[in-house]
Amino acid sequence: MSHSADPLPQSASPFALDAADAYAGWRRRKLATAARLPVVEVDDVGRLSDSEREALLQQCGERNFALFRGRTGHVDVASALQAFGRRMGLLDLDQNLCAEDSGVTAITVKPTATDHTYIPYTSRPLGWHTDGYYNAGSHQVRAWLLYCAQPAAEGGANELLDHEIAYIRVRDQNPEWIRALMAPDAFTIPLNIEGGEQIRPDHGGPVFSVSPLDGSLHMRYSARQRNVVWKDDAATRDAAAFLLDLFKTGDDHIFRHRLQAGEGIVSNNVLHRRDGFRDGAGDAGGKRLIYRARYYQRLPLPKET
Repeated sequence: MSHSADPLPQSASPFALDAADAYAGWRRRKLATAARLPVVEVDDVGRLSDSEREALLQQCGERNFALFRGRTGHVDVASALQAFGRRMGLLDLDQNLCAEDSGVTAITVKPTATDHTYIPYTSRPLGWHTDGYYNAGSHQVRAWLLYCAQPAAEGGANELLDHEIAYIRVRDQNPEWIRALMAPDAFTIPLNIEGGEQIRPDHGGPVFSVSPLDGSLHMRYSARQRNVVWKDDAATRDAAAFLLDLFKTGDDHIFRHRLQAGEGIVSNNVLHRRDGFRDGAGDAGGKRLIYRARYYQRLPLPKET
């Protein structure tokens, strides 16, 4: 019989500010995770074996993301990635504004048939964020999948930082900043209007939140300075400034990688960014093409060994 896990009691959660011992043990284990990430070799992304699946889940269980490399190419990449997601336990696709009918989005330089120029569909750098930070609280993106069909001729590398590491950096600096970032009105994305119609109202919510189902930590964040409204109090402003400084200064747990054709990342919606890039001239010159799928649930935990 399937059932949802009960919410963790406050004293058992490392994310409770009054649980110093639980936090200390969790923090020690988390910081011991090596920043270097091994590649999980996958024979066919559309047909993961049990061992491949467990290796990916093991990586995600440790650092909330995993890097994989597929050996088999696919004509229908969207279908293969849908199968990959289902095999990983990801079922509820986020049908965002620019997604195709499959729910798998082709990210390349192109017009998006919207009123706005969305940076992911340009060659410009993309700042630190978690996916779906503009979604309503009931439709938060908990996991995502990227797959590279073609890298750019130059540039386009990604950087990733486990949001749990960001939580540690903030809490170690000032626990009251965590309290501020967990406030239900800490971070608001203003409404979006397309074609003269409102397609999304203001969406406010916390930056850090803890799932009542499994006690996992979720982060909702964008480093953008425009179209983002932070709660106007000293603790929230200072916490937001600290995060920006963290990304500028760098952290030894930031993972940097330029995806090659056949490589991908699966993640519990960690913080990430992208370098700017240059596409080559003509079809043979290297036009960057990344496929993305986003989901409303997290990856399951790996089996205990």
